[in-house]
Amino acid sequence: MKWFKRLAVVILLVLAVGAAVLAWLLSHPPGLDGLSALRWQPPTAAQTPLRVSFLGVATVLLDDGETALLTDGFFSRPDKLTTFVRQVEPDVAGIAAGLQRAGIPARTGKLAAVIPLHSHYDHAMDAPEVAQRTGALLLGSDSTAMVGRGWGLPEAQIRTAELRKPYTFGRFTVTLYPAVHTPTGFTGGEITAPLKPPVRATEYKEGQSYVAHITHDGRSLLITGTAGFVPAALQGVKADVVLLGIGAMGPRSAEHKAAYWQETVAAVGARRVIPIHWDDFWIPSTLPMQPMPKPLDDFEASMQFLQQRAAQDQVDIRLPLEWQPMDVFAGLPPPLK
Repeated sequence: MKWFKRLAVVILLVLAVGAAVLAWLLSHPPGLDGLSALRWQPPTAAQTPLRVSFLGVATVLLDDGETALLTDGFFSRPDKLTTFVRQVEPDVAGIAAGLQRAGIPARTGKLAAVIPLHSHYDHAMDAPEVAQRTGALLLGSDSTAMVGRGWGLPEAQIRTAELRKPYTFGRFTVTLYPAVHTPTGFTGGEITAPLKPPVRATEYKEGQSYVAHITHDGRSLLITGTAGFVPAALQGVKADVVLLGIGAMGPRSAEHKAAYWQETVAAVGARRVIPIHWDDFWIPSTLPMQPMPKPLDDFEASMQFLQQRAAQDQVDIRLPLEWQPMDVFAGLPPPLK
């Protein structure tokens, strides 16, 4: 009996120490100070033909002054306790504030489409409200369509995307190629009925993941929403710039990281990489972005790998500005005629 009590005490101590270490890691995210040389330098792209703005996670705004596109459109950012223990739902006020901050007008038709790159809550949850407020088309997977229907978005504003089919919006052409989520416990699954929030975050299943290839006036860029890939999916595709989703990439093996780079960056001949989906999406977007803390990700490992491969392949790597327009093609050779 004494042996059993001692063992129980040891186990409790180990659990207490483990909980303390976890709490410390979650409250001490890695900083960005050591990466200052990679930060995008102003001036911003206010006068350039195409303005690209990183709004956090994998939400990217593309605006040429006449037409705008938005990937994901995630602004709600529920906190950790809500995400893991309670139920999540779109924060309507937060979405309205995010759209206003991004300069996306309501129901003018300028925002042509909102395109969730897959259907997890941090990608697709807010998209129907964004579409409803702006009049944009919700373009995505069957699972994303179910998110739209659950929110009451009219069918006329919901379109299930076809892989490899070009969609034209003003001077933009968008083509969606297949991807898969970074291998985690949340990978896979479909949403097969209208999803009506509030629901548990895990009810937002991945559905079909996409890589978005976007061309505009002879320039091309790629946006990935996750650090997974389908081998050879981008064969024959070219892009000058990749906005590279690196969420949950840090803990993956060296082999996975190398394959992701090869299948995504090298495959399209990109000359610049801009990492996205590295920020902690459980803190409000009104605060400065900070990397996802350990053990939920390993931002430092991701950036170390990216810098090494970028140097090896002579690819320019930049951390994006936050909520400010960038000319992502600045300094790159002009496109071939």
